[in-house]
Amino acid sequence: MKVSVDRSRCYGSAECAYRAPAVFAFEDGYGVVRPGAAEAAGDPRVREAVREAAEKCPSQAVLLAGQEPVSG
Repeated sequence: MKVSVDRSRCYGSAECAYRAPAVFAFEDGYGVVRPGAAEAAGDPRVREAVREAAEKCPSQAVLLAGQEPVSG
């Protein structure tokens, strides 16, 4: 699963880091994907947390596998 955060959309709610801390961090006021997070996303529980983070992101800044932002 390819995961990214669109910094131009992110306004720093930290929802991603709260929901999937193995994959996301909160740095300089923005959500970021942790280095090496692709390995963590191999775990089904982590994948589900990443999907939930994308769905719950209030700014729709979390992108999965190059998809458009998930509406929620």
